[in-house]
Amino acid sequence: MSKTQFTWDDLQYFLAVARTGQLSTAARQLRTSHPTVLRRIDRLEFALKVKLFERNPRGYVLTPLGHRFVETAEKVELEAARLQEEAASGAAFQRGVVRLSAPEGISNFFFSHRLGELATAYPGISLELVTIQQIMALSRKEADLAVVLDPPKAGPYHHEHLTEYQLSIYATGDYLQRNGEPSSREDLLNHAFIGYIQDMIFAPGLDYLDDIHPRIRPSFQSSSIFAQLTATRNGLGLCVLPKFIADQYPELKGVLPDVLLRRHYWIVCHNDLLHVPRVRSVMQFLRDTVQENRARFLASPT
Repeated sequence: MSKTQFTWDDLQYFLAVARTGQLSTAARQLRTSHPTVLRRIDRLEFALKVKLFERNPRGYVLTPLGHRFVETAEKVELEAARLQEEAASGAAFQRGVVRLSAPEGISNFFFSHRLGELATAYPGISLELVTIQQIMALSRKEADLAVVLDPPKAGPYHHEHLTEYQLSIYATGDYLQRNGEPSSREDLLNHAFIGYIQDMIFAPGLDYLDDIHPRIRPSFQSSSIFAQLTATRNGLGLCVLPKFIADQYPELKGVLPDVLLRRHYWIVCHNDLLHVPRVRSVMQFLRDTVQENRARFLASPT
């Protein structure tokens, strides 16, 4: 009687479902069909004679055995990636999905403009860019890479500095003509301000207004930097914006140029993924493209 065996491909299907919790999402990532993913999972469970997932209306949830098997499967995944890298070098061999979590500002106003360059350099890599206002859990593989304002203080993570960036106060020329231009920090209290919703600030680095003046109370607040930018461009008030965003809109004028804030972006990756070729390729692309555009993030020294 023949014995059912599983292959490395089956482990890839298992990891995709374990990480997403959904057959349909795993199928999209693997560029295959829902029935194929289901068949591979069934075959793997039959070969191992264990139940790896509990099926429920919300999706596929790992069983305790399934959780333990993830660690083993990820080790195989890492070794397979290393073997592939040793067997062949070059961009043509970098294949697969990389999920990058990054703040809305740098995602929408910098990275998204350069996706064509990434596709040209690594045509086999499919990038998923996550910009929701929350911290993705690298420990649960919700993201492969993250760009953050505050690096993790502990845990099995590699982190490195990506760039410093500068922020200033901006308003439209029309707004300043109607309301006058402030000449000091105290003058700012006489103006409408735009900012983040205080109890929804997901990173300490986004808490700008106390650094400008502790008594500023925004008249319009949003969790979205895009909404803040739109409100500023529509003349609703003053707003603290990153230089690399504000410089794209000539109608915006800097206010109080001596009031300059500095923040930092960091790249973070789980140690287990640090040597995966496609992840390393995207990390290198982020380093290179930010360095090539350094002047967009930092004002010229005076």
